[in-house]
Amino acid sequence: MGDIEQLEAKFSALIANLSASKRQALSRNLGRALLVSQRRRIAAQQNPDGSRYEPRKPQKIRRKKGRIRRRAMFVKLKTARFLKVQSSSNEVTVGFGGRASTIAEVHQYGKAVTMGKRRKRVTLPQRELLGFSDEDRALIEELVIEQLSL
Repeated sequence: MGDIEQLEAKFSALIANLSASKRQALSRNLGRALLVSQRRRIAAQQNPDGSRYEPRKPQKIRRKKGRIRRRAMFVKLKTARFLKVQSSSNEVTVGFGGRASTIAEVHQYGKAVTMGKRRKRVTLPQRELLGFSDEDRALIEELVIEQLSL
C-alpha cells in the first residue's frame, strides 16, 4: 500500500463527515503546506527519502559556452510559475504544468532523452522532485487532525 493510500484509509471516513466548505479549507491548507515542503526539498537538492540529488556529470570544457552549470539544479522549476497547487473539496494536486512537467518527468523517473546539437541520447539519473517525505506525512496527519478538531 502506497503513502497516499495509507493516509486515505486512515482519514477517509472522518473527512467524509466534514462539510464541503470544511473539506475545501482542508484541501487548500494541505496544498499550501505541501507546496512549501516540496519547494524547500527541491532547493535543498534532496530526494523525499533525504538523500542528495546525484550531481551533474563532469564534462570536458572546450570553450566558455560549453561549461557545466555550477549552480543548484531546478532553480526556476520550483518557482510559482512552474510548480502549481490545485485543490478542491475532494482532492489536492501539487505538480508541474506544460513543458516544465516534461522536464520534471525526465528527472523524476530517470528517463533517457536526446540532448545537444549532436542529438546524443543520454539517460539522466533519477532525481525525485515530487514525493512524500516522513515530515510530509506527519504534516498531513497534523493538519487533518487540526481541521477535525475545529
